[in-house]
Amino acid sequence: MKNDPIVEEIHNIREAYAARFNFDLRAIFTDLKAKERQSLRRVVKLSPKRLVNNQAA
Repeated sequence: MKNDPIVEEIHNIREAYAARFNFDLRAIFTDLKAKERQSLRRVVKLSPKRLVNNQAA
């Protein structure tokens, strides 16, 4: 498979971002939520969809 330089750059950015938090998912989540609160963008929260029971007869 051919390496895509854009995808590789995204992977490198993501790796560096995670390294800033010692790859701690809770710390990454906390940082992202703080950025979300500071953002002027509106965040839409959708209601969960109900699961339909599709059992075969």
